[in-house]
Amino acid sequence: MTDRAAPNPHTLLQSIESMADEAGAEGYSLRQIMDRLDERAFGAMLFVLALPCCIPFLYIVPQIVSLPMMALAFQMAIGREDPWLPGKLAARKIDKAGLANTARGGRKWFGWVEAIARPRLTFLTGKGPERVIGAVLCIFCASILVPLPMTNTVPGFAVALASFGLIQRDGLLVLGGLILGSLWVGTLVFSTAYLLSLGMSITPDNIKSLLGL
Repeated sequence: MTDRAAPNPHTLLQSIESMADEAGAEGYSLRQIMDRLDERAFGAMLFVLALPCCIPFLYIVPQIVSLPMMALAFQMAIGREDPWLPGKLAARKIDKAGLANTARGGRKWFGWVEAIARPRLTFLTGKGPERVIGAVLCIFCASILVPLPMTNTVPGFAVALASFGLIQRDGLLVLGGLILGSLWVGTLVFSTAYLLSLGMSITPDNIKSLLGL
């Protein structure tokens, strides 16, 4: 009897694409998506929710998804084993069109990451470091709530990159995401402190002017 090779498991991007193909018009709730992603739920859910945040100059949607992103990152920080969302957040749905856009965006922006991802610097993806990473990602997710151009895009990429690294046990990707997000948050903090030192009010227009946006 000849042994048959087991089929290769779906990658995360393939799993998202499968969900988009199989979804009905109403799509899936966040709870259903978490159930389908199974053991990869923390990193995968953060990745899925971060993808809409990567779209430049998109408003409202990034601010909405940042709340469940913060909830998931906080749970990572406190060492929770399985992700949990409050009932209303867990019942929130991403429709078929939204899933399709998420799948296309994921392939477009992170297909190259999937091609190069591999286990390395794996000590950065262990349980202890994961709690620290979760705390840092909370800050990145909070910065998405700031209503400025590119405020969702840069931390969105940072969260997506770091969470993808966690899934693939690629500490280099995790490190890249943390550096990118930290630079952006540091820029926002510096800009705010500088405006305060000049006695100027903290308004979106003033911060945009200071950042040259």
